[in-house]
Amino acid sequence: MGFLTGLSFFSVISFLFFGIACFITPEMKAEYTRYGLAKFRKIVGVLQLSGSGGLVFGYYYDSMVHALAAGGLSILMILGFIVRLRIRDNFFKSAPSLFYALINALIFLLLIRAI
Repeated sequence: MGFLTGLSFFSVISFLFFGIACFITPEMKAEYTRYGLAKFRKIVGVLQLSGSGGLVFGYYYDSMVHALAAGGLSILMILGFIVRLRIRDNFFKSAPSLFYALINALIFLLLIRAI
């Protein structure tokens, strides 16, 4: 498995998990309430699932879709990081969103460079 494939696979699995969790776990519902974004929880879940699906589809069929999905997930996670900073979460609570933003930005950049 190549580096780009490994990053993409990790992102697909992660966002599939997080997207589903937005719909079914009480913990995610409580987190979005804590963020002050309860009304956006399902939209974020759909975006995460769409991004995960876009990464899979793009990997097999269209590199541009793959890149756009990664770019979209990166933007979503940058916004998540900003929300965490806004509500004054500490670095360890905020770091995962930054980590996922950087992973997906790297996927995006590697794909754009190759296209």
